Amino acid sequence: MKPLRLIPALVPAVAAALLASTAFGFETRAKAAWVYDMTTGSVLLEKDAHRALPPASMSKLMTLYILFEAVRDGRVSMDTEFSVSSKARAMGGSTMFLNEQDRPTVQDLIRGIIVNSGNDACVVVAEGLAGSEEAFAKLATERARALGMADTTLANSSGWPHPEHRMSMSDLGILAQRLIEDFPEYYPIFSETHFNYKDRAPANARNRNPLLSLGVGADGLKTGHTAEAGYSLVGSVKQGDRRLIFVISGLETEVARAEESERITNWAFRQFSLRTIANEKMRVAEAPVFLGEAASVGLIAAENVQVLVPATPGKGVTARVEWQGPLHAPLKAGDRVGELIVSVPDMPELRSPVLVEADVPKAGFLNRLTTAVSVLGGRAASKLVF
Repeated sequence: MKPLRLIPALVPAVAAALLASTAFGFETRAKAAWVYDMTTGSVLLEKDAHRALPPASMSKLMTLYILFEAVRDGRVSMDTEFSVSSKARAMGGSTMFLNEQDRPTVQDLIRGIIVNSGNDACVVVAEGLAGSEEAFAKLATERARALGMADTTLANSSGWPHPEHRMSMSDLGILAQRLIEDFPEYYPIFSETHFNYKDRAPANARNRNPLLSLGVGADGLKTGHTAEAGYSLVGSVKQGDRRLIFVISGLETEVARAEESERITNWAFRQFSLRTIANEKMRVAEAPVFLGEAASVGLIAAENVQVLVPATPGKGVTARVEWQGPLHAPLKAGDRVGELIVSVPDMPELRSPVLVEADVPKAGFLNRLTTAVSVLGGRAASKLVF
């Protein structure tokens, strides 16, 4: 790949937008964590994020994902009633207090899982969709792998302690993003703070997500706790144009989980700024064309390009356009020929496609002959370097 310089019109925008420090200086108290800016696709923090750990009730998100898929596909509706088995009724921990005479609807069960963290509700869903919880766990593991969750192995539907029931923090983050993107019609349920099925469980009717009551833009997703996993949370917060997803695990108390969740939220939104580098169809470079009617062609951004940078001024951020050159005519407007690459210290590179701005037909025979002779004579254009 041969780098081209950015055209002068873009350079001031980059210079103004990409001022950054090289150290973030944040340490989480969680034993494992993953913090992700969904707007830009930037991982802001990783701590033991790819190790398969006990997920506790956070794994209920996978049960919800499969149930949402079943509703979307028409296999069940929100009004479909499920039966309650003796196994579901006997589940301990957090429950909806279901009994075998109940016929909860899908809508009831979704709220029972999200708000009440109902272990009984999860077993009802698993048995209703797959026949048994064991069959459901196998299906859920396969579905998780298909979604890119390589560190996930599920042994049940609820997160009940089991030596083979494991998920990584990054996998849970992937799952959170898929829930937000794939099911916008159901996602608002995650922000509901109260559900009491048939007025049976006033003591367990409150959503345990500590961020929902703070007015910081939190709207999901799921807490978890077991003795092995500690206190944990998959959270999502939206402020302005930015959405943050974070996963933390291994906190020692419920209070510590709440404090760390708020601390991460404040850090991520106050210490990073969203900058627009290029708008869709904005010309970002100009590339020479070989054997074309035009000697060069503009390269444009395929999409709006935004980057997250630390708020503290500093140096070290670069931007460049790379393409495989020289470009050979004929070219069609919209052809993808390279990438706009923005590098921020201590963060993964941001890569976005660049496209040909206009059609460039092949040159006529005489022009092609002249160009070929010029190249043979060693008079090809020199490389442009940013």
